[in-house]
Amino acid sequence: MSTDEGQQRNQSCNSDPDFCLSKLKKKMDSLAVTQRKRVLVQNKHGEKLVGILHETASKELVIVCHGFKSSKDRIPMVNLAAAFEKEGLSAFRFDFAGNGESEGLFQYGNYRKEADDIHAVVQHFHRENRPVAALVGHSKGGNAVLLYASMYHDVETIVNISGRFDLERGIEGRLGKDFLKKLDQNGYIDVKNRRGTFEYRVTKESLLDRLTTDTRAACQAIPQNCRVLTIHGSRDEMVPVDDAVEFAKHIANHKLHIFEGADHEYTSHQHQLASLVLSFVKEGLLTSSKSTTRFIQSRF
Repeated sequence: MSTDEGQQRNQSCNSDPDFCLSKLKKKMDSLAVTQRKRVLVQNKHGEKLVGILHETASKELVIVCHGFKSSKDRIPMVNLAAAFEKEGLSAFRFDFAGNGESEGLFQYGNYRKEADDIHAVVQHFHRENRPVAALVGHSKGGNAVLLYASMYHDVETIVNISGRFDLERGIEGRLGKDFLKKLDQNGYIDVKNRRGTFEYRVTKESLLDRLTTDTRAACQAIPQNCRVLTIHGSRDEMVPVDDAVEFAKHIANHKLHIFEGADHEYTSHQHQLASLVLSFVKEGLLTSSKSTTRFIQSRF
């Protein structure tokens, strides 16, 4: 800025200070005042769940759930929470029990328990008079939020990103072709990574938990007033894109979006993923009778 321009601006402010204050206020209002803080939530088993709250001016918030053997600090959880934060909508990403920083032992199945973990988080924020606008889950987290919607009917917007419909598939890839024989012989299977390092143990009980989790029945139990968006990548090599089509067949109020060329982690599609999820959640806020007028007027 030149000296003359600076003098002109100062003269304008001196002659009309109210105008300058108004401009400054608008500029400050346009900047979302955010704060990220660590929050602990106790589940019904007495385990402490660790999460990061992306706090903004909104009373409503979105809960973001990670996938199998993952954490709140992995992509796309961080990117999704940050995208909500940028839009002025608070978001909370947390670790399921036995994952990341949360207490508890990691279990192979645990679908119902993870739905209960989500319930503990929802109840925590309800006690603080913070309505939950949406649940967003990636991979196994997608299954968890759908199962939650079938069990508890207090969140009306659900986003399932790359969840698995057929839970019988994918087991052999992780445990080996003879996994049933090994379980019968030893009672458990220790899963190791490519370097031969131990990662986690699968027991008969945990495998049974997965095999007895009825995804179809859960989808059919989701009420009509609950809006569900399923997103899947066409090049997902971990969970077949066909599973996304199955969700569409069994959920009453459902939208399906296939990202052409996207993999399971949406490596090259983070911006597009966040944009789609944001649009769906904001649509729910605008149409829901539970949304606050102040939020709608200030953000949209």
